[in-house]
Amino acid sequence: MNYATIKNCDIANGPGVRVSLFVSGCTHRCPGCFNEVAWDFDYGQPFTEETMDSIVAMLRPNHIKGLTLLGGEPFEPRNQGPILQLLRRVKRELPDKSIWAFSGYLFDRDILERRLGPWEITEEILSYLDVLVDGPFVESRKNLSLRFRGSENQRLIDVPASLKNGEIILWNDWQAEGKGLKNE
Repeated sequence: MNYATIKNCDIANGPGVRVSLFVSGCTHRCPGCFNEVAWDFDYGQPFTEETMDSIVAMLRPNHIKGLTLLGGEPFEPRNQGPILQLLRRVKRELPDKSIWAFSGYLFDRDILERRLGPWEITEEILSYLDVLVDGPFVESRKNLSLRFRGSENQRLIDVPASLKNGEIILWNDWQAEGKGLKNE
């Protein structure tokens, strides 16, 4: 896997100050995408053990609330193996950090029903996520006033609650207060 960039002080892609990994490679190719250059799987730099070490080090300070995965597309099957390695390490070493992911795939239809895969890897990735912002960017539904998403069709999904209840449970700011996720 390659990555396009890493932001170590991101406040736009989840609550609080976050580290954001923008992976390379996306087959959705949404018209109006803000990161078109990251569609190419070969764009950017190789994701290595040193890259993981760097991300974990960036996540360590107390003021960093968590990790956000974007793209490109983190759920592209070609990207899932390295993403899983990173999430395992983050949860092992920094279990109190929240993990968000953005995906053009729909959580219920594409990821769960079609068992986007390899399924065992996808399923484990989902087990580490707090929030998934799902759905493709739709230029005709673009709304710059929305928090943490670009178009009105995209949903902020509370992944643990959704998996537990077997239905989509949306994430709300009031939920974040009790989990240390409130954007301050």
